[in-house]
Amino acid sequence: MKAPELRDVDFDKIRTLVHNLCGIDLHEGKRELVKARLGKRLRQGNFRSFAEYYRYVTTEEGADELISMIDSISTNLTSFFREDSHFQKLRMILPALLKMEDQNSRMPRLRIWCAGCSTGEEAYSIAMTLKETLGEKPADVKIWATDISTKVLKTAAAGIFPAEKVKKIPVDMIRKYFAVGQGSWTGYYRVKNFLRNSIEFARFNLMDPPPPGDSFDIIFCRNVMIYFNKMTQGILVGRFYSRLKPGGYLFIGHSESLTGLVHKFKYIEPSVYRR
Repeated sequence: MKAPELRDVDFDKIRTLVHNLCGIDLHEGKRELVKARLGKRLRQGNFRSFAEYYRYVTTEEGADELISMIDSISTNLTSFFREDSHFQKLRMILPALLKMEDQNSRMPRLRIWCAGCSTGEEAYSIAMTLKETLGEKPADVKIWATDISTKVLKTAAAGIFPAEKVKKIPVDMIRKYFAVGQGSWTGYYRVKNFLRNSIEFARFNLMDPPPPGDSFDIIFCRNVMIYFNKMTQGILVGRFYSRLKPGGYLFIGHSESLTGLVHKFKYIEPSVYRR
């Protein structure tokens, strides 16, 4: 079957829909990516054209396929302890954050938002860093890990990774935080329950205001804003500022910057900011 043509009018409709839904900027350089990834959805659903596919995902009947479309468009590159300097920085700032919290409570509380968590490696890396830093010190720690893709969230919540994924984690930490797969699961590692239980994985669209609840001590949103235009980035950074506690930290990707955006954050070092 010949691949359908992605006409200019269809590409413009799709890119506008995706931007309005989740802020992703599908510029002309993303045209072939859209054609390739959505082309698979067209074949699986027996759609004859991108125009027919667009009409379907914009109906109530096509709501589930719309989510699958966003899953296909989203890029989910991640790894354990990616950009390791951020986790070293996390170790450094935790004692001061805990001391601030300790003044208000017998048991210090830490609330961390991992935005754009993909398949979970970043959230689990944060959780392991907290465990290694806190040791046996009692603390009420919760990590809220979100992504717009239901597909990657299923992988994240399961916490099962092939050996190739965990090979860069120190051996002693693998023993401490992972169970080794047996039988048909040989070659896989599963995050132990006590670590998984500290993380709540949830589908969340960064274009929506965060739900009411606790403010956060730390927000990780790394290598996500590069897919947004400047206006969307500014809106998102403003929301992050409003949901951080005074003195809280924002971590963004090393290839990202708040330069050119109007914001109230204090610059700490490349890709690290503080309210």
